[in-house]
Amino acid sequence: MAKKKTISTNDIISFYMDYVLEHNKQPKTVYAFAKANNFEESKFYEHFGSFQAVEEHVFKAFFENSINALEKNEDYLNFDPRNKLLSFYFTFFENLTANRSYVVYALNDQKDNMKRLKVLSKLKHAFTHYIEHLGIDLIDIKQEQLDKIQMRGLKETAWLQLLLTMKFWMDDTSASFEKTDIYIEKSVNTSFDVLDVAPVRSLIDFGKFIFKERVQTK
Repeated sequence: MAKKKTISTNDIISFYMDYVLEHNKQPKTVYAFAKANNFEESKFYEHFGSFQAVEEHVFKAFFENSINALEKNEDYLNFDPRNKLLSFYFTFFENLTANRSYVVYALNDQKDNMKRLKVLSKLKHAFTHYIEHLGIDLIDIKQEQLDKIQMRGLKETAWLQLLLTMKFWMDDTSASFEKTDIYIEKSVNTSFDVLDVAPVRSLIDFGKFIFKERVQTK
């Protein structure tokens, strides 16, 4: 049988996911993996340098598929940051659920937390970039270094929240993962309530007013 001439990134990801689910382990070599899927070994290296790189890209692909689906929805484009993030969560976890066997295998197989975080590193980069450009309202401190610290804290907190939600989903045994849906709604809404800067801005404006009045009366 002639070798496949064209192999895409998604083809390799699909072949890899199928292999590990059927064999409960990584392929022994790229050569054997390519041969089993009828393509030249060199085609693999056009897309990935190792199986580790494939694993990292799988979770990024789940993210990208979720964002691509959302951005085709005109309603999503007009949502505020809170509802955009809620929509992302529900769509992302639909993608995870469609591939649950692989996700559980990939994350449970990494007993070392550092290795697990490495597998999720590309997802983290894509997700925190998404958070940074979501338009979440933060306090305008007007001091570049403090603004950067505030944004870094927001991104790390959002990432931790996503990790905790993934852990909850993996442990969830409810029908259709309905408890995860409840968890998502409550956790995202709570985080935005905590981030609500309107009362803080009011206090800052009031403080400026008091300071100005005191200066003027002296």
